[in-house]
Amino acid sequence: MSQAYFIAGTDTDVGKTTIAAGLLHAARSQGLSTLGAKPVASGCTMTPKGLRNSDAQALIDESTIKLPYEQVNPFAFEPAIAPHVAAREVGVTLAVSELLVAMRSVLQQNADFTLIEGAGGWRVPLSGQDNLSDLAIALKLPVILVVGVRLGCISHALLSAEAIARDGLQLAGWVANIIEPRTSRLEENLASLAERLPAPCLGRVPKLKQASADMVAEHLQLDLLD
Repeated sequence: MSQAYFIAGTDTDVGKTTIAAGLLHAARSQGLSTLGAKPVASGCTMTPKGLRNSDAQALIDESTIKLPYEQVNPFAFEPAIAPHVAAREVGVTLAVSELLVAMRSVLQQNADFTLIEGAGGWRVPLSGQDNLSDLAIALKLPVILVVGVRLGCISHALLSAEAIARDGLQLAGWVANIIEPRTSRLEENLASLAERLPAPCLGRVPKLKQASADMVAEHLQLDLLD
């Protein structure tokens, strides 16, 4: 039976792609077919083949089902700024309806384990009143929340979990990505997150010198997902 999840973060730069790549690698290690997608990405680099995003490429590298880049990352923008601002600057309308078409084609590949990665936090604006969270809602995907563990992360995590539940989606699990290992009272903070978040912790990923997908996968437990 195929599983598909939406990867969200408590904020920007909390390691969503690092964790997503690790989850895909863990699934591959279990012999599952995998597919990762990033519908919207800013901070892309111009190449002879067009704009390319390193996060999207990291997901492609851990996907056993190979799709054209444009299908994995249909909306790519060069400036490393909020996607809706980057889109507006180049005259592109970021509508959920267009993202839906692209991501449904990804889900139709029926990989054993599919991840669709968001951008920034949960409530990221698109065009008009659309938000990226509306894509997850339309696809009815359970959510894996990447918590960037640093000062202030508990409130960010709990507010994100509340918004996900209010939007009618299941929080399938969360990952503690320790981006600031010198966080004061680290263990107490992790315990508070475990007590208050209504989903299993899929792993605690320490600050790694080389956060490669295989190294991250060693700290994750896919079997805790429904």
